[in-house]
Amino acid sequence: MISLKLSEDRCYKVLISVLIAISFFSLSNEVMEPDGALYASISKNMILRNDWLNLYVHGKDWLDKPHLPFWLAAASFKLFGISAFAYKLPSFLISLMGTFYLYRFTADYFNRKTALISAIIFLTSLHVLISNSDVRAEAYLAAFVTAAIYHYDRARQKSFLHIVAGSFFAACAVMVKGIFVLVPIFCGFIIYWAITRQLKELLKPKWWIAITLILIFITPELYSLYVQFDLHPEKTVFGQQGVSGLRFFFWDSQFGRFFNTGPIKGKGDLSFFLHTTLWAFLPWSVLFYVGIVDLFKKHSRSVLPPETIIIWSSAFITFLLFSFSKFQLPHYILVIFPQFSIITALYLVRISEKRIKTFLIIQNVIFLIVVLLLGTIAVCFKFQFYGAALAILLITSVSAFLLFKGASIKTIVSRGAVLSIGIMSFLYLFFYPSILKYQSGMEAGKWLQANDIKAIPAVFRYDHAFSFDFYANKEVKYLYDDADLEETKDQKETVIYTHESELPYLKSKYNLEILKQFDYYHITKLKAKFILAKSRPSVLEHFYLVKIK
Repeated sequence: MISLKLSEDRCYKVLISVLIAISFFSLSNEVMEPDGALYASISKNMILRNDWLNLYVHGKDWLDKPHLPFWLAAASFKLFGISAFAYKLPSFLISLMGTFYLYRFTADYFNRKTALISAIIFLTSLHVLISNSDVRAEAYLAAFVTAAIYHYDRARQKSFLHIVAGSFFAACAVMVKGIFVLVPIFCGFIIYWAITRQLKELLKPKWWIAITLILIFITPELYSLYVQFDLHPEKTVFGQQGVSGLRFFFWDSQFGRFFNTGPIKGKGDLSFFLHTTLWAFLPWSVLFYVGIVDLFKKHSRSVLPPETIIIWSSAFITFLLFSFSKFQLPHYILVIFPQFSIITALYLVRISEKRIKTFLIIQNVIFLIVVLLLGTIAVCFKFQFYGAALAILLITSVSAFLLFKGASIKTIVSRGAVLSIGIMSFLYLFFYPSILKYQSGMEAGKWLQANDIKAIPAVFRYDHAFSFDFYANKEVKYLYDDADLEETKDQKETVIYTHESELPYLKSKYNLEILKQFDYYHITKLKAKFILAKSRPSVLEHFYLVKIK
């Protein structure tokens, strides 16, 4: 058995290799709405327009996110062609880079065992598994923030090149999400210097050089915003003119969301990320929360290197900022999962045998609940090969308990990893391929490509056709009123994608040719009626591809 033949160190390395290998299956899944498909369509239009400075959505200027994720995806499209695989590849590779830096930082201050465990915890956390398929900016952020922290930490004692490298990765993080990401990067160091009475470190020239380098490295982003918006005050953005892209980047997109004074608003809940972490960090969330409580004990902190402060304070301050923010989404928390992973691993390697037995019981309960839940979903949804999905869940469950026995840290880590292997197989091979068929825009776009339709694709009175935007074989036009329709009527080579509610209106004015009907469901908001195969037709909407004769 693996548990007998492999040392603990070798066992963890094998598990990491298997986790990475299975993660590659996520690249075969299609792009998911809304955010993933929106970002993919923006990158696609960069290539079609050969315009790497301006961001467009629905053919209009778009001001929300910085450019780097779109540049990376567009570069991948240039190399591999426009596809879901090419869109996801940069995020996947950079996430692996972040895992490497997570390992390096942990190994430098603790030991290889703790570093391997922290890498496994990160790779197997539920929201990391989800983000491998539903690619958003936070996967990039987690990697760039971890890399920046590693190099700035090395720069405290070693070569000036680490200042350059740290500033480069910090700038990459800024060009993914904005300047708020400097908080998880720098706040850990500032609190560490304050607690260890080294605040004079802030006066050293190298840190001011680091800030200067960040500003230099983000000049491509600043230039792009200036060219698209600040040079054109006549443009209408957020319903008003004279909008500054630079002001939005430095203030409204960050502090405006935090204080709810910017153009994009939300409703904050102080407990939101507390309960989000419970499911997003599975199967490690219980261990993590107990590890956090343990950090409040003076004795527990005293046995850890002082540099641990950099990690827990970075996570704590960022978590507080997220919690007090008025704009909250579950995937934001992914940014500090590397810190969560280190905190959990540090606690796990120090727990007593009695607590190991307790956590094994908790883990077994979590394991049972997750497997039963996924098995129930497979049966109720009736995946095309749901028997194979059940078989994989059964094999991984039996393997976890046969291969890894006894009350030990190795058993806890290995069973958690095997559970995540089962979840990944379930998600990437069965669940996502099945539910994505109800992403009608994607199906319509792929139908156009499969039938080699050369017509110009258009959307009528629907603003969220992001997957159609990406999968249609050309840049998509958006039609909002009769004037747009009249213009389209004279262009014989136009095919319109529209919701079923708009068909009566179109039929009353034009002679329509219906090309194809597609089923639609908002797949990121799953409900029981959709999961149950018998009741699914009652909650489906329909979209159509039509031509005006």
